[in-house]
Amino acid sequence: MDDNKENNNENSNKQINPGSFIKELLSGSMVSEKIILKNLGYILLITFLSAVYIGNRFHAEKITRETTRLQREVKDLRAESLSTSAGLMYISKQSEVFSMVREKGLNLEELKIPPYKLLVVKK
Repeated sequence: MDDNKENNNENSNKQINPGSFIKELLSGSMVSEKIILKNLGYILLITFLSAVYIGNRFHAEKITRETTRLQREVKDLRAESLSTSAGLMYISKQSEVFSMVREKGLNLEELKIPPYKLLVVKK
């Protein structure tokens, strides 16, 4: 009976005494034997899932940055396209073409009669 009382007394001392917990933690015996070895599979799983989560977040941020950059580029290209189209429409007006021909001195004249179609009869 004395042995049982001593075992119970030792168990209650380990549970009650916080100094022994800190001593075991600092010595490494608790970490290596009790916690890590019993839960090694879970620790590896959590480590793997954490790495996947971090990698997924970096990938999502990269895609977001790329999307933002491409949207800005599309906006700039759309504005450039509209200004180029407006400029082309302006210089292709008949009056603008006539004034550019006169400025360059190409000696071209406007048609006074409408164009007509030539028909060729094949034999």
